[in-house]
Amino acid sequence: MKQGRSAMFTGLIVLLAGILYVFILIGCEERSGESGQPVQQAAVSDGAGEPGERRPDTVVGGGVSPKEADKQEAPPPPKFPLTGLTAPQDVQERPVMVMVENSPQARPQTGLDQADLVYEILAEGDITRFAAVYQSRAPKTIGPVRSIRPYYVEIGDGLDAYIVHAGWSEEAMDMLAGRKLSHLDEVYGDGKYYWRDAKRKMPHNLYTSIELIRQGAKDKRFRTAWNGPLLQFTPDSPDGLSASPSGQTAAKAVIPYSRGYTVSYRYEAESGTYLRSMNDKPHTDALSGHTLSASNLIIAYAAHRVLDSEGRRRVDVFGPGQGVLLQRGTKKDITWERKEGLIRVYEGGKELGWLPGQTWVQIVPSGTAVRIE
Repeated sequence: MKQGRSAMFTGLIVLLAGILYVFILIGCEERSGESGQPVQQAAVSDGAGEPGERRPDTVVGGGVSPKEADKQEAPPPPKFPLTGLTAPQDVQERPVMVMVENSPQARPQTGLDQADLVYEILAEGDITRFAAVYQSRAPKTIGPVRSIRPYYVEIGDGLDAYIVHAGWSEEAMDMLAGRKLSHLDEVYGDGKYYWRDAKRKMPHNLYTSIELIRQGAKDKRFRTAWNGPLLQFTPDSPDGLSASPSGQTAAKAVIPYSRGYTVSYRYEAESGTYLRSMNDKPHTDALSGHTLSASNLIIAYAAHRVLDSEGRRRVDVFGPGQGVLLQRGTKKDITWERKEGLIRVYEGGKELGWLPGQTWVQIVPSGTAVRIE
C-alpha cells in the first residue's frame, strides 16, 4: 500500500516536471523572437510567384519598394514664365515693359540683350521702336527710353506689365489713364526713376533700370502680384536641350521696314539662335558688346493704317494674321493671334510651343517683302 502511494506520488512529480519544462520552452521561443533573432515570415504571394516566395521588390508594412521609388519623379523646377528657363523659385512679380528708341542716334541701345521678349513695330513715320519686356533679369541700364503709342499700350496691358515710357500720343495717354494702368512717365511726374547720360545728346540719352522701376512701383503702390498670361514652351529632351523643331531650312531672314531700317537675322548653329543686324551691321548692346539674338523669331504680318500728317499709325496687334516662325534654323508658316493677352502662334489650328530663351516679335505691315533664305 505504501509502495502504491509512493509510485503515484512519483508519477505526479514527473508529470508536473514535464508540464513545467514545456512552459519553459515556450517562454524561450517568445524571448528569442523579441530579441531580434530570425522569426519565420508569413508567406507572401501576389499571384506572380509560388506561395512562400518573396519577390525582391516586395516591402512588408506599407513602405515603398525600390522600383516604385525609382518611378517617383521629382517635381519639375520652377521656370521663368516668359522665357521657359529654369528659375531659382516660383516667379510671381509683374514684368516690366520699357519703350526703347531705335533711331540711328539711339544705337547701340542698352539692355535689349537681357529682355525676355522684344516687340519691334513701326512708330510714326518710318522709324521703328521697341517694347522690351523684363521679368527674368534686372539690367542696371535700359534705354534710351522714348514715348509710347496705343498698340504698345495694348501689348503691355495684355502682359499685365508695369509700362515705362517718356511721353505719349494723346490716344495712348487716354488708354493709360482710362484703364488705370500701372505706368511710369518721365515727362509727367516720374523723372526721379530715370537719368540722362551726358555722353549722348537729348532726347536720345534717357535711361532707367529695373531697380528704379520697381522702386517707383512700390512708391506709387502699384499691384505687385502678376496676373499675366502663360506661355507654352516645348519640353526639354534628356540632354537638356529642347527638341529641335521641324520645318523648312531658314538660315537668314531680311525684314525691310523702311529706308534705314532694314533688319536681318542670321542663324548661328553653335548657339542655336538668330543673330540680329541693322542695315547689314551686327546690332550689339552698348555695354556688353553682345550681338542681339533670338531663340524664337516671330514675323507677324499685321494691318497698318496712317492716321495723321505726323505719320502716327494704327496697328492691329490682335489678329488673326499670317506670319512665319523661325527656330533653330527652320521656318514654319503660321497664323498668329493675341489670346489671353499674348500674341501666340498656330499651325493647323494647334498652338506651337516656344523654345526656352529670348523671343523677338517683328510686327510688319501686311505685304512687306520679307525674304527668308
